[in-house]
Amino acid sequence: MKQLKKVNLNQIKVKDSFWSPVQELVIDEMIPYQEKVFKDEIPDVEKSHVLANLRIAAGMEQGEFYGMVFQDSDLAKWLEGVAYSLVIRPDKDLEQRADAVIDIIEKAQQPDGYLNTYFTIKEPEHRWQNLLECHELYCAGHMMEAAAAYYEATGKDKFLRAMERMADHIGGRFGTDKERGIPGHQEIELGLMRLYYATGKEKYLKLAKYFIDERGQNPDYFKEERQKRDWVHFNMDPENTFYNQSFAPVRLQETAEGHSVRAVYMYTAMADIAGQTDDRELYDACVHLWDNITGKRMYLTGGIGSTVDGEAFTKDYDLPNDMAYAETCASIGLIFFAKKMLDIEPSGKYADVLEQALYNGVLSGMQMDGKKFFYVNPLEVNPGISGELFGYKHVLPKRQGWYTCACCPPNLARLLTSLGQYAWSEGEDAVYSHLFLGGEFDLDKAFIRVESSYPWKGQAVYHVEGKQKSAFKIAIRIPAWAQNLNVLLNGEKIDTDSCRKDGYCYLERVWGKSDTLEISFDMRIRRIYANTEVREDAGCAAFMRGPFVYCFEGVDNGQLHSLRISTDRKAEESACGEGLFKGMTLLKVPGMRMEGSRQLYSETAPFAKPVTLTAIPYFAWGNRGVNQMKVWMLEK
Repeated sequence: MKQLKKVNLNQIKVKDSFWSPVQELVIDEMIPYQEKVFKDEIPDVEKSHVLANLRIAAGMEQGEFYGMVFQDSDLAKWLEGVAYSLVIRPDKDLEQRADAVIDIIEKAQQPDGYLNTYFTIKEPEHRWQNLLECHELYCAGHMMEAAAAYYEATGKDKFLRAMERMADHIGGRFGTDKERGIPGHQEIELGLMRLYYATGKEKYLKLAKYFIDERGQNPDYFKEERQKRDWVHFNMDPENTFYNQSFAPVRLQETAEGHSVRAVYMYTAMADIAGQTDDRELYDACVHLWDNITGKRMYLTGGIGSTVDGEAFTKDYDLPNDMAYAETCASIGLIFFAKKMLDIEPSGKYADVLEQALYNGVLSGMQMDGKKFFYVNPLEVNPGISGELFGYKHVLPKRQGWYTCACCPPNLARLLTSLGQYAWSEGEDAVYSHLFLGGEFDLDKAFIRVESSYPWKGQAVYHVEGKQKSAFKIAIRIPAWAQNLNVLLNGEKIDTDSCRKDGYCYLERVWGKSDTLEISFDMRIRRIYANTEVREDAGCAAFMRGPFVYCFEGVDNGQLHSLRISTDRKAEESACGEGLFKGMTLLKVPGMRMEGSRQLYSETAPFAKPVTLTAIPYFAWGNRGVNQMKVWMLEK
């Protein structure tokens, strides 16, 4: 079991008709907007105070801590996004502002390496007493990820060294031969792995492995921790071990349980550690968990965590649409997990879901202006009910400028600016293209320039300049739904039946200085049906084209509940040439509007009036004011 090599961002220049504008939006609008939020300079949004907290902890100003106990993590994810943005587009002014923040972080760090503004300012006597609720290890992990990213982007190591001191402080406290402990919210494992990759120091890998292996060894750990102290923070139930995945050792877990972000962050670390240590047992556990999520507990959009109660997974096939939770961070975490699994076993089963979550459940989390965000990503919205009635209050019909718990916005910033790292991997004898991402990729084995018409067209051209005299493979992922695949190598058609394996097309040769590989396939409209055990989708269908899930909005179609889609007529593509959706492919769907008596109940059966419905990509919904939205539509 050999883990593939990550392609670094400094090897990547994204030049893509779809994704380059998204990255420019993040850099030009989202990152500056979030910085202003952190400075409390945006009126009429939830206050952040995160930078003020940091200055207070550093002794630079007076004041009280404000915000959630994990407020530091918002800033950490933003700094990570800044680091990636500096690779995409160097910006001396932004870098100087980030350096100034890092200077404050260093000043706020305690002499023993400890860093956490909540406990430094508010409850220093309670450090490390409440791992269940208080997110000290979670915040540390995000700071470590940011520090490694900033070092890799700029070569500056001040932040990295500060987080090494924090990691060493943690390692000096927790372990099988020290105080036993696990995080209430997994993340420290990911941060330690990033430190390991940035520094090459095995102690960080070992500490990450400790936290993974320790979880579930004593399911009563958090209950016993609670009994040792006379205070609580959130008053969480320490006996709900499924919520934080401490109900059993991780190698024995086979179903995705509990808080979905905690879960996929943990699974990502498990896969990463399994790949680094050749731990087949740990990897097999990851496979079982992956199969349960994607086979029984994932929305069509790549959303996971179907209930507001604990932001959690529930039961197999329990996927309500109008009460969905599907937190943006959870889909981001699913992408993290998918990439780590891909780097162990290049397979379309992982890459297809990575893409599905990226284009739908993640991208829907941001407004098209980059300044408003969804925490929850439902598959059906009904104004007047959604966001208002009991059971639906979490399902907001419009994106917000900020949140009290603002984990999702900076998480979007760091994922979208690091997108290039999810497009490629390198092995000993092959390079792997996971996404049809346009750009220039300076890989170890070849310099590859990709011209991509994806996601609106199934066309991509790979211009290859080999760097070695021996043969190696180029493996290009072909989506499972793709039909009529056509591959040309220097203009000559390739037998695609012989080159396809596990969702990839493998071509091996001694690559020259000007080889051209052309990929094309049909981008047909697909009508999707859910498993019959998904009760909410019974009698319904949804539409996909390419990687996109489509939805219907009231602004285009009127009242959605009275609509049906025709079973015997096909949907057609409609290119949008102007307005907000310019350049997108919309769908025109034959259907009917059911009309009947105006009485609440009647013996008069509704009759059908033919209509043509308009469907838009799911990620783009909610950008034209508050109105209805549905992904799954009844058929007739």
